[in-house]
Amino acid sequence: MTPKEVEKRIAEMFEENYQFFRASGGHALTENIKQTALKQVIAYYRKLRHIAENVSEVEVKLTLPNETTPNGNTFNIEGIVDIVHEEGEVCMYDLKTHDADYIRSHTDFYESQLNVYAHIWQNLRNNKLDRTAIISTALPEKVRTALARGDEKEVEQALDAWNPIIDIAYSQENVKQTIAEFAQVVDKIEERSFSAPEVKRLKEKVEGTGVQFATYFCRNCDARYSCPSYREYVRQSGAKNQAEFRKYLEDSGDAVASEERMLADLEKSKTETDEE
Repeated sequence: MTPKEVEKRIAEMFEENYQFFRASGGHALTENIKQTALKQVIAYYRKLRHIAENVSEVEVKLTLPNETTPNGNTFNIEGIVDIVHEEGEVCMYDLKTHDADYIRSHTDFYESQLNVYAHIWQNLRNNKLDRTAIISTALPEKVRTALARGDEKEVEQALDAWNPIIDIAYSQENVKQTIAEFAQVVDKIEERSFSAPEVKRLKEKVEGTGVQFATYFCRNCDARYSCPSYREYVRQSGAKNQAEFRKYLEDSGDAVASEERMLADLEKSKTETDEE
């Protein structure tokens, strides 16, 4: 298949998946948002076609079973990666929805996780591995802008300047430490021992994003409804009454995203009415 034929097939599969998820989940998207999502998928194909064409195993499930915590709790570590054979090398890729700049600013965290996956692949499965890397699925601003304008030349320039692949160094020495850290988390979960970050931390900007911790993380956390730190953050941010406080608790994205969800629901309701 030619690249154009592949893109056409991608569009067909995208529509099939969308209709399936809409039917099973009951959620709809406006045509504008749906096309934006499709453009993102095609942009990834154009940028990472060399990887897509060399993938040998997709969504490989890796499991490190029967680990034990200091308190005697048993747990498994599981992950899903893609394996690519490229130019004589075996590469392991892990897809993340985080911004590439954020990942590059916090490589220690991703290195710990990917090192465990590499350990499973090499030592438990006895497979060759030459390289590990993260693929960021969040489009940078310049690419999003170029896609929105529809200028093919601008799109090509933005894609050329974009690098969604972040190489992660593999270190066998760090694997035991990472597993031990997982074990400590498991014990805390089993003991129901949870502590929220201090309000000061919620106000700090997350490196690589330019936004506050509360905006980047707390807005996507269902526990914010009962989190004392978030409640205090809201109070210090100027919420003086119940209505203003509710705005923070119900915040699930920027104004554009909220408007798109509203329009999608209206569009869906209209379609269902017409069908009746």
